[in-house]
Order: sequence, then C-alpha cells, then structure tokens
Amino acid sequence: MKTKLLFFILLLAAFNVKVTAQNAGDNDPTFNPNDIGFGFGDGASGDVNATAIQSDGKIIIGGWFTKYNSTNHLNIARLNIDGTLDTTFNIGSGANSPINTIAIQSDGKIIIGGLFWEYNGTSINRIARLNTDGSLDTTFNVGTGVNNSVQSIAIQTDGKIIIGGKFTLFNGVSINKIARLNANGTLDTSFNVGTGLGTGSDEVISTAIQTDGKIIIGGNIWNYNGTPTNHIVRLNPNGSLDASFNVGTG
Repeated sequence: MKTKLLFFILLLAAFNVKVTAQNAGDNDPTFNPNDIGFGFGDGASGDVNATAIQSDGKIIIGGWFTKYNSTNHLNIARLNIDGTLDTTFNIGSGANSPINTIAIQSDGKIIIGGLFWEYNGTSINRIARLNTDGSLDTTFNVGTGVNNSVQSIAIQTDGKIIIGGKFTLFNGVSINKIARLNANGTLDTSFNVGTGLGTGSDEVISTAIQTDGKIIIGGNIWNYNGTPTNHIVRLNPNGSLDASFNVGTG
C-alpha cells in the first residue's frame, strides 16, 4: 500500500512539473515581478516603441507612456535585468513627446530620436544624447535638430550616427529623411544623399549597418536620389545608392 501511495505522489509531482514548466516563447513571470495586475505595477502605461539593452543587461525603453509600475516616467525609462524600474536613471521630466528609436554607444551613452522637442525642460528637437545616468548630454551639438520625426538610429563603428525619419532639415540644412551625424552631433556633410528620399509620405523607418560599412534602409521609400526603389535600399558608405543591391520589384 505504501509503495502504491509513493508511486502516486511521484506521478502527481511529475505531472505538476510538466504542466507548469515554461516553454520557449512563454511569458517569463519572473520579469517585472512588481506587475501583479489590477492597477499594481502594470509595466508601462502606454506604447513602448523602442528598446535597447546595455552591456550590463539593463534595458532602456522609450515610447509614449507617462508611468512605469505606477511611477511617473515620461516616455523613457531604464529597467533592471528583472524588469523592475531602475530608480538610478534620472531623466527629470523626461521627453515631452514620444520616443521612437534608441541606440547605445560603445561608451554607454544613449541616443534617442522621436517627436519630442524638449528633454527635462531643455529645448532639443527630436534627437538627443543622454549620459549613462539619464541626464542630457549637452556636448552633443545638434543645433536646431530636425524638423520632423526621427524613426531610426544606427551607430557606425567609427562613432558616426545614421538617422532616418520624416525630416527634411537638420540644423537648418536641407537633408531629405536620412542623414549622418558626426560623433559630436553635427551634420556629416561628406555623407552625400543627393535629393535623398522622395517628397510627400516617404520616410525611413529602419536602418542597419553591414560589417563592410554599407547601410540598409527600409520604410515607405519610393525613390532614392531620383532612382525608383521599392521600400528597401542599400547605400554605399558615402551615402550614394548601391546599384548592385538588386531587390527586383522589392
């Protein structure tokens, strides 16, 4: 009798382990343990548009939210590895409008782009760099910034920064929806995109840099520097169209 009872207990325990074990792709309940629902925790209070992971595993999130786990945090926050809010990341009043994209430099500084025109009360148009503690890096000199949204950011190995979006001006200079910045935030005039993207609704939404320095851009793209294209384009490191990248009808 005791043997049968022990067998039944072991069988029940094995079944319980099987049904409660996590499968690949399941929600990880250990991430943000303070989020217990019913108005307690609840993560971000609105859209999260961008995430980036630091070398120490902490997570930067940006978007269009006002709180994280019921703590006021305007459109940007840093999370600890377990998903709880990192209270050492001091953004002050944060960004005053949505953040769309985030990239982290090799030195840990954080570049953000979006629709905002202020960060912690300082005027800065749609692109900014933050110090590792969340404060605004005032050495990043973008001048008047861009005149419309920044949707994507990619950082080259030399520290230069590719930005894409809906803008047509950078610091008063005409540049149509894609630009390269020097590491200090100024416009890199050696990056020659010609007329850039078409007018109207064209925009760059995604940017990636190959190991050879060529740049792939995707989005609502109908032409690049006067050449018809369908939504995905590869550029040479100098900004010119790479005609060898043949996507056919795209």
